[in-house]
Amino acid sequence: MGRRELAYAVLLCLAGAGLAAWAATFAWETDEIVRQDPMPLVTEGRTGRQLLPWLWALALVGLAGGGAVLATRGWLRRVLGGLLALLGLTLVAGGGYGLLADFGGRIDWRWPALCLLGGLLAAAGGLLTALRGHRWPAMGARYERSSNRPAAGGPIGGQGTVDAWDALDRGEDPTVS
Repeated sequence: MGRRELAYAVLLCLAGAGLAAWAATFAWETDEIVRQDPMPLVTEGRTGRQLLPWLWALALVGLAGGGAVLATRGWLRRVLGGLLALLGLTLVAGGGYGLLADFGGRIDWRWPALCLLGGLLAAAGGLLTALRGHRWPAMGARYERSSNRPAAGGPIGGQGTVDAWDALDRGEDPTVS
């Protein structure tokens, strides 16, 4: 159950932050500029990244934090989960502001709404990590060497790298038992 929850939390954080970053690259607000005849009407748009520059940066931090959940363990993972939950709520606030603010042009509600949804997903992943992350397995723990295992044998008897080089100088292979 722990590995499944870990996978859900990481996927929620990555998907939410990625969705918010992606949504911030589209035009949230468009203006129509009327020019003199015979020149055509021009439509200019400003992206969520241009309107709220901090939004893009927080989404990238959320992507990095989602990967960091895998590399941490214990209380550090729980603290990281709390920070990711706060980051997700900040993305929600940015998306909500994009929906409600008057930027002077016509607002395309799809992209701020997707940013808001991404923030909710990231906040859910962070909250799950903060509440249950200390119980999940750590990355690579099964590959760590235990300190009570004896060193490998061989002709040099596990004495160290100097003895291995001396064995090579004598023409012996230090890896052969």
